[in-house]
Amino acid sequence: MVYIGKNEYKYGRMIMSHMAADTLEELHLMAENIGLSKRHFQNKEGKPHYDVCKQNKQKALERGAIEVNDRELIRLFRALAEKV
Repeated sequence: MVYIGKNEYKYGRMIMSHMAADTLEELHLMAENIGLSKRHFQNKEGKPHYDVCKQNKQKALERGAIEVNDRELIRLFRALAEKV
């Protein structure tokens, strides 16, 4: 399953959200499906994710991603980091 954070963060002129998943395979597949390159993957210690703009967030939600709060997203980051 793929998850998108409800919180949105300003990055320059864009509004971004974090996207995580139960597995890296699911995460990369969704990223590819919404048009993100793997070079945008942020394999930060403890929170592997993609930052997605509002347009890509909507695409991911339309393709089955689930919107979650920050607490749930942090739990997912930790679970995924243990698998990496």
